[in-house]
Amino acid sequence: MARLAAIDIGSNAIRLRIVDVDPPALGAFGAGWDPALPGPSNGPLEGPRFHPFRDVHVDRASVRLGHDVFTKGRLESGVIGAACEALRRFRAAMDAAKVDRYRAVATSAAREAQNGDLFVERAAREAGLHIEVIEGVEEARLVQLAVRERVALGERTALLVDIGGGSTELTLLRGRGAVFSRSLPVGTVRMVETFLEDRRPIDASHRRLVEEYVDRVMVEATREITELLGERAGSGIDLLVGTGGNIETLADLCPAPGSPPEGRAIDVAAMSRLLDEMSARTPEERAQIYGLRPDRADTIVPAATVLRRIARAFAQPLIVAPGVGLKEGVLVDLAHAHFVGPDFRGETAAVTDACTRLGRRYHFDEQHGALVARFAERLFDDLAPRHRLGPRDRILLRAAALLHDVGDFVRYEGHHKHSYYIIIHSDLMGLSPEERALVANIARYHRKSPPSMEHDNFRALSRDARAKVKAMASILRIADALDREHRAKVAEVTGRIENDTLVLEVQGAEDRALEEWTVVAKAGMLREALGLEVRIIDASPRSHPPPAAATAGS
Repeated sequence: MARLAAIDIGSNAIRLRIVDVDPPALGAFGAGWDPALPGPSNGPLEGPRFHPFRDVHVDRASVRLGHDVFTKGRLESGVIGAACEALRRFRAAMDAAKVDRYRAVATSAAREAQNGDLFVERAAREAGLHIEVIEGVEEARLVQLAVRERVALGERTALLVDIGGGSTELTLLRGRGAVFSRSLPVGTVRMVETFLEDRRPIDASHRRLVEEYVDRVMVEATREITELLGERAGSGIDLLVGTGGNIETLADLCPAPGSPPEGRAIDVAAMSRLLDEMSARTPEERAQIYGLRPDRADTIVPAATVLRRIARAFAQPLIVAPGVGLKEGVLVDLAHAHFVGPDFRGETAAVTDACTRLGRRYHFDEQHGALVARFAERLFDDLAPRHRLGPRDRILLRAAALLHDVGDFVRYEGHHKHSYYIIIHSDLMGLSPEERALVANIARYHRKSPPSMEHDNFRALSRDARAKVKAMASILRIADALDREHRAKVAEVTGRIENDTLVLEVQGAEDRALEEWTVVAKAGMLREALGLEVRIIDASPRSHPPPAAATAGS
């Protein structure tokens, strides 16, 4: 058994949940699961199932961290103080419960505030808590974990809608994987403070204003989801799933008739009628008539507006409300890490999928990217005694290899810099902001000048990150050189270290002299980063000596 804690620092409230959780029984993994193999891709189900958790302590602080952030750009000092006071209480509860592991995550308010770092520093100093400010794509990943834990999705196509105070995360799931994920600046607190702060009944003009805002922000994501659904036979989604506090309240107020297999659900028609009723009342009247907390009474109208627009866009009469959210996703993630350990195979698959989707958006050469990624991974493994990097770094190298030429979409000339820009400014599910910066820098240095402290992007990295970029970019340069003309002249490569030389055994077409010459020409960075020269051996079935220009030192 493990005792785990999750803290969700949202824009509208701060929540703590401490639970006891047992190791997943073998049967929880489904038939065919092999305990010797890691992760969600192992066997017919998504992975281990830990639910239900047994609550030890639950707490909630009505601190609206997003107050003024979305209109003025900063966290108020009084709000920071109130948040730190709540976090001190949470820290004491976790200490009293003797928690084994915890994770505290902050979302859109902290991430968008100009002084978000100040809040993180004060939380560490005053409450003794490490706060992780996560991006919207990480929110979506964690919510997806929570939903999969509660709802058996199987091979159905489901659209997840997580409505928070500052943002709404949309995730389209097909079978075991997410095929689309987007974080949109459509949050309940954001809309209240931008459009509805006078706390009066909402007249027709303000309702149109809010609806138009929601539609405009969501139009591109809706279009992309519709296009993805159109690729599926029969099209459409099988399940619309909503998460977040407002969804749970709406499920209480507008329950769907009967009980769907997935649990509670919202009747969209009833919700639409309720939205009309609530809009005609003040937040105070809503609180009294419908039994709502004050911090729910003003945000429920924009939440219902978002849900109604999405349900109508995808012709869904019901919205499943599984009763989970971000903190449950954090707990599932913690439980997996505690009992199962890192799932590098599943993480590789998820990151590969995210990179491929991004690359296709920019019409990248997918075959070349995949081949270079395969070469890079092989060289990473063969060079392990020298670079001493870990399995997670291997995933980052693969991501950079897949996307190293994505900047061609902008312009071939200087495309390595364009690749950096596209990657650093894109959401890649499964990568933290720090990891995305590593991937962007590795791709940036796959050609032309090596990393330099004169480059702002490189100087901004930590010392450890800079060392990783040098090592992995040097490997990527060799892997890319092996497919110089994108013609797959080299089919296989293996490497071994002999003294201070990397010996590459290469197989493929006979006319690959240009690729072998390019490998040696681009080997300078490998020499600097890992202290290795390069020598090439023809390992094809009918071996012949490589051209003189392709030998080390030529």
